[in-house]
Amino acid sequence: MKNKAILVVLIAMALLTGCASSGSRREPAAGALAHNVYFTLTDNSPAARATLVDACYRYLKDHPGVTFFAAGQIVDSHAREVNVRDWDVGLHVVFESKAHHDRYQNAQDHLTFIAENKDNWKTVHVFDTLVR
Repeated sequence: MKNKAILVVLIAMALLTGCASSGSRREPAAGALAHNVYFTLTDNSPAARATLVDACYRYLKDHPGVTFFAAGQIVDSHAREVNVRDWDVGLHVVFESKAHHDRYQNAQDHLTFIAENKDNWKTVHVFDTLVR
């Protein structure tokens, strides 16, 4: 009985820490590219922010070579001196390679995402980093 309890605790810990992920996060290969985009919206209401986050997930998460994907709204409660606060929605994508990123840039879903959402973008800041 004691062994079963220990096993249950270990499984719960693995699930809570992401060790048993569904495959949405893989270790990036050498030469992976992190693509981080910060959108400042003209209409930056909570509803408009949520709409853009939903569009990120609808059009951008399932591209070839994506090893990590996340999108979300700024954390309003993080207003420390070091926090940059001039954006509303962040997009974070890690690609296996620069080549995968470059193909993504011209993919139809990416172009549709831009066409459907750009009218509400006040500014867009892109930070691309080769990571290992």
